[in-house]
Amino acid sequence: MNWKFILPIQIFVNLTAVHLSAQTPVDVVETTLKVAIMAEETFYLGFAEGDKMIFSFEEANGKELKEVEIVEMPSTSKFLEIKTSKIVNKTLTIPVTGIYKFRFANASIGVRLCKYKIQRIPASAATQNFNTTVYTHMVNDTTYIKEDEDYLARTDTVITNFQDRVIKINPVGTAGGNKASFNFNLPENTVAWSFYICTDKTGQETFNEANKNFMSASSTQVQKFPLYTILTAVALNRPTEISKAQAGPVINYWVMDADNVAPFAAGTPFRYIKKGKAINDYSRMEPRKGTLYFCFSNDSPTDIVSVTVKITAVQANEALETRKGQRMIITPKNKMYLKTE
Repeated sequence: MNWKFILPIQIFVNLTAVHLSAQTPVDVVETTLKVAIMAEETFYLGFAEGDKMIFSFEEANGKELKEVEIVEMPSTSKFLEIKTSKIVNKTLTIPVTGIYKFRFANASIGVRLCKYKIQRIPASAATQNFNTTVYTHMVNDTTYIKEDEDYLARTDTVITNFQDRVIKINPVGTAGGNKASFNFNLPENTVAWSFYICTDKTGQETFNEANKNFMSASSTQVQKFPLYTILTAVALNRPTEISKAQAGPVINYWVMDADNVAPFAAGTPFRYIKKGKAINDYSRMEPRKGTLYFCFSNDSPTDIVSVTVKITAVQANEALETRKGQRMIITPKNKMYLKTE
């Protein structure tokens, strides 16, 4: 046998077989699709680079369809036929491996039955078994919207010495009773407050002397906050002291909310936030919403007691300003992909 002639013939046969295999159309899908009245239907297929796509379509009853379109995703229209009932072997060459959308649009008041067939001619034997199925998985689509936004530019500390009053409480046995009260509301954005009470001139002098000494030792704070006093330091829990008076009329006092004022006046059980019995006294207090009351009771059978009450509040007022910003919006969506391996 003369092998030098047989070998070239065998190579030629093999190459021819590969070429014919590559040129033989591969059926991708052949089916019928119902397009509802005034609606459209779409589906997706994948093709390999170098494929020739062969598309055929026919409306089962010979009626027109408004549009038949093939789109290279995401948005490149590769073929569009308007008002058609039949397309025979429309061939497209695939420039790059990707996903294609097939769109059938019906603008009539009747249903359309679309028979279609899609084939592919692989560019080579390597893509003969290319998977044309389009898969989906969930991803987060992130977008940004430009908008004005408010932000905290600074926090301003404000000191308010908003109460300095005198209230008189009658002795036991007086026709009007030996109890008295007054109400107050803390300023907005109060973060701490304090009070000082005293029952005579000595108590007032004690406060003035303590405040004078404190102000002398606190020049930095006073320069920054002109209304800064010893009661401000008490409210902010700073180290400070006001001497307790040893002689003078004694008063019972309570700090309470509005719900307990009537029971206090009636002599029935009531709840309180703070109570004391003193000639003079002071305290730091936690902020509360709503109306608060100072209530007093005089145990003296003969003497009217005049009580001085000072209240200081420390406010933290937020100063908001506006700046250009952006808001992130995350939207879950299905993403299409091909399995190329």
